[in-house]
Amino acid sequence: MNCLDLRLLLLLQLCSLIGGQRKLQRIIGGHIVGPHSAKYLVSLKRMTGSHFCGGSLVSRSWVLTAAHCKTEINQMLIVAGEYSLSTFEGTEQIFRPSRMVVHPDYSSTTKNADVMLIKQGATVKEGRLCQVSGWGYTSPIGGRTSDTLRSVRLPIVPSWKCNASSSYAGFITSNMICAGLSTGGKDACQGDSGGPLVCEGRVFGIVSWGHSCASPRYPGVYTAVANFQKWIYKTIFRHQ
Repeated sequence: MNCLDLRLLLLLQLCSLIGGQRKLQRIIGGHIVGPHSAKYLVSLKRMTGSHFCGGSLVSRSWVLTAAHCKTEINQMLIVAGEYSLSTFEGTEQIFRPSRMVVHPDYSSTTKNADVMLIKQGATVKEGRLCQVSGWGYTSPIGGRTSDTLRSVRLPIVPSWKCNASSSYAGFITSNMICAGLSTGGKDACQGDSGGPLVCEGRVFGIVSWGHSCASPRYPGVYTAVANFQKWIYKTIFRHQ
């Protein structure tokens, strides 16, 4: 499967220089990960500082996320090097977006082509089970966003199974990937939207939508990044 290779595209060394020295909306049923173990992940925040979506770095200055995360460009902050949402650790780098490009086929009704690229106003310093990470709800009922970054491993679910009458009944398009357990219990959730589904070091999907969170027979639905690779490259190179 032809997907974005994080080893080639992501510049993951998101460490800040302090005093001249280098300092080191969907996750349910997962576990807390070590600080800065998913360095390609960014937090999209409102100007008030509240987290609302995730995203992943696909170049030095571009973030890949879900189109449904779009908000007013002057009301968004991009935070790289984040771990705890409530604690300033000295590794955070905060940027204002300079451009947001939503895929032309995106539908807010069907969530088809739920993919968007955000160009940062400044460049981030270099720094088949799949893994999804984020700061989203940790419970499907009455959940709260997680203060610290969490991660969960999920198996890819075949499209035919995801589209079965007992599951999404034909609503899964060729631009979508399903990942999760048939018994539920592990999933992404609100607040994880826009974050990456990473398989073997590559971004396969973007957290997009689902039936509630961690529900049996209803795996999480992700934007199939491979289908938008040409658009991603074309957009990045056009606006260099």
